[in-house]
Amino acid sequence: MTGDGRRIRVLLVDDEELVRFGLRTVLEAAGDIDVVGEAGDGAAGVAAARELRPDVVLTDVRMPGMDGLAATRAILALPDPPQVAVLTTFHVDEYVYAALAAGAAGFLLKDTPPRQIAAAVRAVADGTATLSPAVTAGLIASYVGSRATPRRAEALQRVAALSDREREVLVLLGSGGSNAELAGRLFVSEATVKTYVSRLLTKLDLTNRTQAAILAHEAGLLEG
Repeated sequence: MTGDGRRIRVLLVDDEELVRFGLRTVLEAAGDIDVVGEAGDGAAGVAAARELRPDVVLTDVRMPGMDGLAATRAILALPDPPQVAVLTTFHVDEYVYAALAAGAAGFLLKDTPPRQIAAAVRAVADGTATLSPAVTAGLIASYVGSRATPRRAEALQRVAALSDREREVLVLLGSGGSNAELAGRLFVSEATVKTYVSRLLTKLDLTNRTQAAILAHEAGLLEG
């Protein structure tokens, strides 16, 4: 369930019917997740997200027609958009890089064990953790490292206005830390961490923790 006790509404977007069937089976067995719809391509996924207003969209990145990247951008442009997580077969994939930069909350490997799939959906719905922190952090570092250095100057300019505390929170987000881990490092409660993160995202005009992690890496805050 979400943090306020509501059941989690999920939309599945994948051109492989067998993948959608497997995910639906796993998620509906979790007890607190409802799969409210399915779509076989990106355009249908955007339409379904607009109509069904799910909490979380799980979308494949490689699909015919409108791919998952374009669908992610379109879904996140909707009023009061859901969280989006991308499905992939590989840890490192240019489509995944682009989807994270477009605002996806994280990614989920298609061969992830069932219990972890449900846990990941809960984390995305609640907005309190990135998916697979160590893997996501590694992917972000690889993504940033593969790009041209001119983005460093822009990133440094964006973080220049942060207080020392806000910069500390951003560095911890860049390392893929959960709320519990951040609370331990900052010696505050998890509720306070949520407040810190929310204010930080607002100040930097970011959609989610993953985008904050990307910015931290682009600014070189985790180097040295």
